Amino acid sequence: MPNSNGSLFSLLWMLFCVLLIIGLAYFFTKYVIGRGKLGMMSAEKRGEIKAIARLGLGKNEQLLLVQVGERYFLLGNTAAGITNLAEFTPEEAEAWKSKDDQSGGAQPPSFREALQKVWKEKIKR
Repeated sequence: MPNSNGSLFSLLWMLFCVLLIIGLAYFFTKYVIGRGKLGMMSAEKRGEIKAIARLGLGKNEQLLLVQVGERYFLLGNTAAGITNLAEFTPEEAEAWKSKDDQSGGAQPPSFREALQKVWKEKIKR
């Protein structure tokens, strides 16, 4: 009989250790890595990188005004890669922002709105 109690205790101890390892792995991935406690969090998640303005030039080409911390960059994005075209002062970047705000920030219609518009036109025919 003493052997069965020892094997039962051993089995329960192993089960406890496996559950503990799974729990610690969950905690580590959710709270430590997920919240950047190890410095692995991207700058975008910390709010340091923001796309201020975007201008499409072609199928795979666009200009981007990007804020990185307190600095502003004009980037050219093509299929071949990304190129830094210029760096702006915060005052110059504010001029871009204010132009975007003055234009009313005209956003393209949502997919739902566009689909409803096309559907209504289709029904009229």
